[in-house]
Amino acid sequence: MKYGLIGEKLGHSLSKKIYEKCGLDYTLLEISRDNLSKLLQNKTLTAFNVTIPYKKDIINLLDFVSPEALSIGAVNTVFFNDNKWCGYNTDIYGMELAFNKANIKVKDKNVMILGTGGTSNTAYYLAKKLGAKSIVKVSRSGEINYENCYDLVDTNVIINTTPVGMYPNNQLNSIDLTKFSNLTGVFDAVYNPLRTNLILQAKSLNIACSGGLYMLVGQALKSMSIFNGTDVDLVMLDKIYNELLLEFSNIVLIGMPSCGKSTIGKMLAEKLNKTFVDVDELFFRYFKTTPATEIIMNGEDSFRKKETTVILSIKEGGKVIATGGGSILREENIKNLKQNGIMVYIDRDVNKLSVSGRPLSKQAGVRELYRVRKPLYEKYADFVVVNDNLDNVVREVIIGYEKNIDN
Repeated sequence: MKYGLIGEKLGHSLSKKIYEKCGLDYTLLEISRDNLSKLLQNKTLTAFNVTIPYKKDIINLLDFVSPEALSIGAVNTVFFNDNKWCGYNTDIYGMELAFNKANIKVKDKNVMILGTGGTSNTAYYLAKKLGAKSIVKVSRSGEINYENCYDLVDTNVIINTTPVGMYPNNQLNSIDLTKFSNLTGVFDAVYNPLRTNLILQAKSLNIACSGGLYMLVGQALKSMSIFNGTDVDLVMLDKIYNELLLEFSNIVLIGMPSCGKSTIGKMLAEKLNKTFVDVDELFFRYFKTTPATEIIMNGEDSFRKKETTVILSIKEGGKVIATGGGSILREENIKNLKQNGIMVYIDRDVNKLSVSGRPLSKQAGVRELYRVRKPLYEKYADFVVVNDNLDNVVREVIIGYEKNIDN
């Protein structure tokens, strides 16, 4: 069999990586709509996945389409079997797995689906299958839109099927969850970043939630089970999911100036084969001046605004990030860093903190800065590591990172 994925633009697809982890030789094939029938005629691929915008177009070219895929109106898995082209929808399987993993309950719940595209049909089908009490779709210009949807105060579950909040437009969010007091579950089909602002808000409200990565891996493993005529290997699914999390998550180091973030960050990056990013160094590359000089010349407020510009430019995963000591003072910094990151507070004895080259530490006094910032470090951190020995710190950060990776 010749495996692969077809779509219009596949630059950010993770499918190749997922299937190669399963041992398959898998091709990414960007094609035009006009070449869909030729793809089948030539058997360029004989077992493949379909993504935007061809999930609907492919249906009329197939000899058999599963009842689920017909009902949803989208095929994402195509297999040449017994001299027939057969189409299936495995997104429904992946989405249900993600719901179960996150403990998102749909039975007898009022469900709101954001978007009206192909994935919204999958969400609608699943919500109906799972026994939702009511299901509504929200669109920009529909009867229920992003202004009047807040009237549906009894909404229990919100499912985002739009690309709002997806890389590279990570900062966008289409809806405010605080206006739905009866929410019990939130799902976002977006998987890049790992946690959209929608998911971060759900977490802050202690609502059961999930991003789209587990769905993505689940649908891929379901597709492979169809290709091979086997059951889904759930052990393999969890293994691949965790490997992707470790690969694409960031380790974000927060803490006081001179607590050791840069030194520890470089050691972690080398050990984990991640890219090291020092926010202060990135600041210099952006503005051709150091944070200290910016503070002295233009004041702390000017520095903080420019620092946020730098932090918002860090949109991808796979990094170890050493932040500035005051990065935690602005909430938008925290949101951006948490989208792909596990946040680690590196605490150090205040008596060992240097003030050399650090104007704020000199002006306010390092002890006063520590008193003010320590509660914020603890508030935003996923876990805390005390810097008393570099080797011990690196080991503890890695252990904590692996432990918190799926939170």
